[in-house]
Amino acid sequence: MSDASPSPSSSPFRRRPTASEYDDFYADYIAEVPDGDVLEILAEQLASSGELFASIPRDKLDHRYAPGKWTIREVVGHVIDAERVFSYRALRFARGDKTSLPGMDQETFMEGVDFGRRPMESLIAEHRHLRSSNLALFGSFDEEVLARTGVASGCPFTVRALIYIIAGHERHHVEILEQRYLGGTR
Repeated sequence: MSDASPSPSSSPFRRRPTASEYDDFYADYIAEVPDGDVLEILAEQLASSGELFASIPRDKLDHRYAPGKWTIREVVGHVIDAERVFSYRALRFARGDKTSLPGMDQETFMEGVDFGRRPMESLIAEHRHLRSSNLALFGSFDEEVLARTGVASGCPFTVRALIYIIAGHERHHVEILEQRYLGGTR
C-alpha cells in the first residue's frame, strides 16, 4: 500500500466539467473559474472574499448601486444561501440520491430574510464556516463521486459541476461588489 498522494496534475479537482455535466444557464459561472484545482480555488476564495467582506465600510453595507438592486449585505447573504443550496445538491448526488431536487428562487429566498438586521461580522463568520465545511466534504470526494449525477431544477448535474458552480457564482458576485458597489474606492 502506498502513502503517495496523487500528483497535482492528476487531481480529480483539476478536471473542469464538460457542458454535458450542467445546464447551459450555469455556463458563465463555470467559465468564471480559473484553471487549476477547484478546491484550492475555493480555499483561496475563502480568504480573499473574507478580506473583501471585512474591508467594506459600515456606511456602505446597506448601499444599493441602483434602485431595486440588493444591498451589499444582501449580496453576501445571497452568496451564502446559494452555496448552501448548491452544496446540499452536491451532497445528495454524491451519496447517490436520485431524488429530483427543486429549483431555488433567489427572489423568494430574499423575501424570506432581512440581511439588513445581520451584523456583517455574522455574515462573514457564516461564510467562513460554510466554506470550511464544504472544503472538508468536497475534499473527501474521489473521481467516481465527482462524476455522480442528479437532477435539480429539472436539469442533470454532476457533483463536479456543482462544486465549480459554487466557485464561479461567488466569483461573479465578488466582481459585482468590487465594480458596481465599491468602485475601487475601498
